[in-house]
Amino acid sequence: MTTETTSQAPRRKLPSMSILGPVIALVVLVAIGASMNSNFLGAANITNVLARSAFIGIIAVGMTFVITAGGLDLSVGSMAAFIAGLMILVMNAALPTLGIGIPIILLGMVVAILAGIAAGLLNGFLITVVGIEAFIVTLGTMGIYRSLVTWLADGGTLSLDFGLRTFYRPVYFDGILGISWPIIVFALIVIFGEVLMSRARFGRHCAATGANEAVAHYSNVNVNRTRLLTYAMLGLLVGVATIMYVPRLGSASASTGLLWELEAIAAVIIGGTVLKGGFGRVWGTVIGVLILSLIDNILNLTDLVSPYLNGAIQGVIIILAVILQREAKAKG
Repeated sequence: MTTETTSQAPRRKLPSMSILGPVIALVVLVAIGASMNSNFLGAANITNVLARSAFIGIIAVGMTFVITAGGLDLSVGSMAAFIAGLMILVMNAALPTLGIGIPIILLGMVVAILAGIAAGLLNGFLITVVGIEAFIVTLGTMGIYRSLVTWLADGGTLSLDFGLRTFYRPVYFDGILGISWPIIVFALIVIFGEVLMSRARFGRHCAATGANEAVAHYSNVNVNRTRLLTYAMLGLLVGVATIMYVPRLGSASASTGLLWELEAIAAVIIGGTVLKGGFGRVWGTVIGVLILSLIDNILNLTDLVSPYLNGAIQGVIIILAVILQREAKAKG
């Protein structure tokens, strides 16, 4: 009797490689980095890696929702550059009136948030209402935003007033208990995003929309509104990331945010979100962001491979991640 009961008991399935793979890769990278450079696990280096990855991480959380709902956005890097330039112009223009202080910083933040939401809504409107493919729309707006910031800077660099830049610097360099504000903001957004994706109705609607629009529609999911909201959310988070980024350098140019879209999409795909939509996980995106940041950090700390090849490595990682997703789907 005991033998029969034991044989009939369900076996616990091990987590799939789509879950274990990114975690294993992260552990391996930490081990490689620690073995190659004694400063790799130092508090200063870890804080630096996390702070630098916060910008991409914040954007990647929004990209997770867009891709889960069956969309794509290639414009986020150019959008960040344009928002940064707009922030700097507005803050410099308001300086004689408001002076250096909290009000002018808040003004810049409001401009960034509103500009990000507007840019996201524009992408979403063209995709959901006008009916243009997401790839075409965001490829077009990528060029538009990059050209606009180049035009605003007259081909050069837009720089924040020196006194204003000094006052604004703590938003990036200061924090609480040694943890900088970008890391704190990133952590809060990740928590909110994970709850929204896995626990809230909106997350289920995103997955349903990405999996099958027709079925989602017959299940009383407003497909167009859901997808529009994902682009608006992504634009909002690009604005938040820009708020954190501007005090780091105090400037914006045509090269600002270059390849951010590649890094954000790579992080999302590495983390296990399905590129064609229908399934996404925010915590996996965080692991993807950390993997990319550690690769970049290891390349900078060692002479193993030129850091100029980082973009090529990220491209290869995206291709491999998609191949692994297809193989896992075929086996399933």
